[in-house]
Amino acid sequence: MQHEIIIAGFGGQGVLSMGKILAYAGLIEGKEVAWFPSYGPEQRGGTANVTVIIGEERISSPILNEFDIAIILNQPSLEKFEPTVKIGGTLIYDGYGIQQAPVRNDIHIYEIDAMNTANDEGISKAFNMLVLGGLLKIAPIVSIESILSGLKKSLPERHHKFLPMNEQAIKRGMSLVKKITN
Repeated sequence: MQHEIIIAGFGGQGVLSMGKILAYAGLIEGKEVAWFPSYGPEQRGGTANVTVIIGEERISSPILNEFDIAIILNQPSLEKFEPTVKIGGTLIYDGYGIQQAPVRNDIHIYEIDAMNTANDEGISKAFNMLVLGGLLKIAPIVSIESILSGLKKSLPERHHKFLPMNEQAIKRGMSLVKKITN
């Protein structure tokens, strides 16, 4: 099965690194993977998104118009990408900074309170791992072990001391994600 995923939010939220770690995890598991980042010239604070495709079969193009899963971390991204989720697909969003919640009733919608949890628990650097944990709870596309291996590969060695905190954040994120009924 192929999973076509868009992760979108502001620069600095770990959007691109979340996509990169997910892509590494897919490669570690021997899957076909495409990783296609997109961001403006503003490195922090501007909008950023990344398309990740993970599947068993060859991927013909990393450019998509519709997605199976959308992970949305800000209002502009929600407005842009909510309509692109395939009917029956999944939208996961962090309510922090979202003024108008998703409105579609033909998709599965989940909310994860990642930003508030990260701030309350003093793990703001692991915000994106909370979100990634929520994704893995809903759609176990890759294993936690592969995510941790991908994280280790993407982090400079001087930051490997944060791997246990990130593992805990992934597990914590799994407990935070909640289905929203329409």
